Amino acid sequence: MAAGSVSSPFFKKLDTANLGFPRMGSQRELKFALEGYWTGKRTENELLNVASALRKEHWKLQQVAGIRFIPSNDFSFYDQVLDMLVLLGATPERFGGGKVTLDRYFAMARNSREQTAMEMTKWFDTNYHYLVPEWSEGIPFAIDTTKLLAEIHEARSLGIDTRPVLIGPLTLLALGKGVDGFDPYLLADKLIAAYKEVLTRLVQEHIFWVQIDEPILATDLPEDAAQFFRKAYRHLGTIPIKLMLTTYFDGLADNLPLAAEANTTGLHIDVVRAPEQLDNVLSVLKPHQILSIGCVDGRNIWLTNFAEASALLARAVASLGAERVIVAPSCSLLHVPHNLQAETRLNARIKSWLRFAAEKLDEIAALADGNQAAYQTNAAAIADRAAADSSTNPRVRAALAALGENDFKRTSPYSARAILQREKLGLPLFPTTTIGSFPQTAEVRKHRAAHKSGQETDEQYEMFLREATAECVREQERIGLDVLVHGEFERNDMVEYFAEFLDGFAFTANGWVQSYGSRCVKPPVIYGDVSRPKPMTVKWSQYARSLTTHPIKGMLTGPITVLQWSFVRNDIPRQQTAWQIALALRDEVRDLESAGIGIIQVDEPALREGLPLRRADWPAYLDWAVKAFRLATSSVSDGTQIHTHMCYCEFEDILSSIAALDADVISMESARSRMKLLEAFHAQKYPNEIGPGVYDIHSPRVPSAEEMHKLLTLALEVLKPEQLWVNPDCGLKTRAWPETISALDNMCKAANELRTQQGA
Repeated sequence: MAAGSVSSPFFKKLDTANLGFPRMGSQRELKFALEGYWTGKRTENELLNVASALRKEHWKLQQVAGIRFIPSNDFSFYDQVLDMLVLLGATPERFGGGKVTLDRYFAMARNSREQTAMEMTKWFDTNYHYLVPEWSEGIPFAIDTTKLLAEIHEARSLGIDTRPVLIGPLTLLALGKGVDGFDPYLLADKLIAAYKEVLTRLVQEHIFWVQIDEPILATDLPEDAAQFFRKAYRHLGTIPIKLMLTTYFDGLADNLPLAAEANTTGLHIDVVRAPEQLDNVLSVLKPHQILSIGCVDGRNIWLTNFAEASALLARAVASLGAERVIVAPSCSLLHVPHNLQAETRLNARIKSWLRFAAEKLDEIAALADGNQAAYQTNAAAIADRAAADSSTNPRVRAALAALGENDFKRTSPYSARAILQREKLGLPLFPTTTIGSFPQTAEVRKHRAAHKSGQETDEQYEMFLREATAECVREQERIGLDVLVHGEFERNDMVEYFAEFLDGFAFTANGWVQSYGSRCVKPPVIYGDVSRPKPMTVKWSQYARSLTTHPIKGMLTGPITVLQWSFVRNDIPRQQTAWQIALALRDEVRDLESAGIGIIQVDEPALREGLPLRRADWPAYLDWAVKAFRLATSSVSDGTQIHTHMCYCEFEDILSSIAALDADVISMESARSRMKLLEAFHAQKYPNEIGPGVYDIHSPRVPSAEEMHKLLTLALEVLKPEQLWVNPDCGLKTRAWPETISALDNMCKAANELRTQQGA
């Protein structure tokens, strides 16, 4: 079909499905209910009532939009992986057995007095964090279908029959870790039996379809995983229920025969990320199988190109018939904001190019209906976006074209730089610092909101920020930290704050997306070429420097993280946008150095998150991603120390690329994993300095100085003393001041004890 066509290719309406819906609510109602419950301001019943109201609202919204297959069990109080473990009776043994109460559920997610929380990492290549299963021999697999069945009954009370969502057995098993070297695949038979029991219970509830998510099929699978998958679906196929095997985030590629062999009633594929897989999939489907085509992007907020999507759908209809084709989003809509209705201040032209979750439901229905008016409107919006001159900046394009080899490397190697930096900075052994942000208290948020609404003048807000910064610097001096930060009280978000200074970005008022638990982020929208008209952070770093004789660390968010944590334009290559951001940050790094800031941290927590799911595609991505960081940081003198920070990712398999960043100091999460990550750095003979996090900031728990000292002692088993920095595992933005002060006091005590032991 031609790009400008507005005709539907279908003679018959297609079925529609949704794979999951955002949980937080249009006004983040669940976030505030959760945080109220955690602080004791709301009862359990009040929390449950908010959750129930949101589920009902979201089911009705999908019903009204015309979605036939509406999901249930996609709602969660914290994380869908933890929910699946509760359902299967497979929660970590260290948290005890028996029925999982709400408080025990949150203890696993958020820490308790007795136990550190489950490890947390990124869900494939998204910014959503899941809790990592802990596989051990004694897991009982005593299923608890309370939540699953309650939501089915809730929806039925509204007259809605849902399609329950389960995380598939291979994905669940593969995303977990064996405890103390235990092989998770030894649990294969027990896990399969638990899934069969759950499906049997659903049959008894007269459920006809189940969505079973196996995004792991979009990755490279070892043979033992493939064997387990075959075995699992051979057994699950004996249950008289229809399974929609759901894959997303990339194409099936060499796993297509495996998916076909599962012989499920339906197969869902992502043709946004991998449209090229459609013909191969059509060629292997059996006559009884239904194909769900994910042609509406569940990961990004740009409107769907109906001409392109309907061309793919038409090929499927021509091959299978309309009765065997379902129109769906590429993946769960969890990864996009709730709806566009609240965006009253967004530029009207840009807004016309966007679609949030509610609007994506309308797109799915319109594509399936062949709605001519919708096709006309879509074609006009697609043409308007393509014609907009606001997306191209000739100066930025020229700067990219002029880049040479020297723009991507420091003047001298780390070994030479380290000597100059130690002499210049004069830091003790095991220098202490933080990752950057300090508590964003209710008072900070109140002043920010008052300033944003016009109730507080620029001068009043500036005075408040100066006082907050000064108090933060004084507190860090009192605690005894060696390298200080200004606290970042002026920053609303580590990406949005920078984006507000950059050309090429637009901003939503309510475009919140869940990151983990109650934590929501509001990604900015990159719609055009990126450039920096003026400095972004220099003023606040200079001000903090004027208040102390300690070194002040400038704080920036790196180019890949800005890219990953924004809604990125999809009309030019991602590499081009990343390097545009890097050029803008290079200007800022140079200005910070000129202002006398001798330590500059450029955070890249999203570096690994951006990895393609297939290893064959890694080298190309890592090449341009590493170059983006180096482009942003390599223009400084040898005496300026460049830091970076990464958190909640598996780094072992990209250590060579992390080394290639050539940061003088890297800090990272290590507390929950008890320094395990450092073994990989040691094995790779990583030469530069490392700050492994010595306590978990995602919990109000304050670890003792002795506990942190033990972790530092573990770190010294694999690191040289001159390599080791001491810091929390992430920023302190979400914490309260009392616990922050106590934890940092203990951290400095632990560092001082280590210095004494080392004779420093």
